[in-house]
Amino acid sequence: KGLDGQLDEFAKRSLDETYPYVIFDARYEKVRQGGIVVSQAVLIALGINSDGKKELLGLEVANRESTTSWKDFLHRLKERGLGGVEFIVRDSHEGLKKAVTQIFPESVWQRCYVHFLRNALDYLPRKGDHDCLQELRWIYERRNLAEAQADLGKWLGKWESRYPKLCSWVEENIQETFTFYRLPVQHHRDMKSTNLLERMNQEIKRKTRVVRIFPNQQSCFRLIMSLAVEAHEGWLEDSRYLNMDLLWEEKREQLININKAA
Repeated sequence: KGLDGQLDEFAKRSLDETYPYVIFDARYEKVRQGGIVVSQAVLIALGINSDGKKELLGLEVANRESTTSWKDFLHRLKERGLGGVEFIVRDSHEGLKKAVTQIFPESVWQRCYVHFLRNALDYLPRKGDHDCLQELRWIYERRNLAEAQADLGKWLGKWESRYPKLCSWVEENIQETFTFYRLPVQHHRDMKSTNLLERMNQEIKRKTRVVRIFPNQQSCFRLIMSLAVEAHEGWLEDSRYLNMDLLWEEKREQLININKAA
């Protein structure tokens, strides 16, 4: 409990830098409330600042992952100064989707392709050919959108007669996972999924598995925030994670091309 003051101060600190890239995700922990054990959503935001370094922007424990909980979380981030957000990575949760659209309408967003491929399993028969999904995964290794779209057309042509339900769903939703092609090629690997955040979540899970059930919500927040702050401090000491100069150069080239076309 002696940590609570420090953790609260960190959680409410001002976000004075700009964060062009932001990743949102949630995980769940078991917490005892009123004599029963319930699942609590841990909402997390990770940012890449203009120097290319990773930072933990925010972390909160909510009763559930809903539009309201995500909207409140995003509002508080904005009130603390979160700005300059150009690109957001998230999963397909409808609550998060609505909150991001409302709170950061000026930002473009990327649906995590890893979550997308997991969702695709729901549309593939249990005894379906998993080469189908492997070939779909390969599309994300292309260098640009034109190549990806060409491969998608070939993939649909090959599999739509065998798995029409899957192909129809993919065709309807896959464009949300291609937004990362707007970014510099060197950033594609890191910004097409929530994997940056997943790595931290795996480390948190390794520690919280020992606890199993937290006695209350505050104890859950205390342990997870402590672990997250430790990761955050390590990132600040590391060299930059991404070369953001590549993003600014690409934006300048896009602006030049727009002016030429005008």
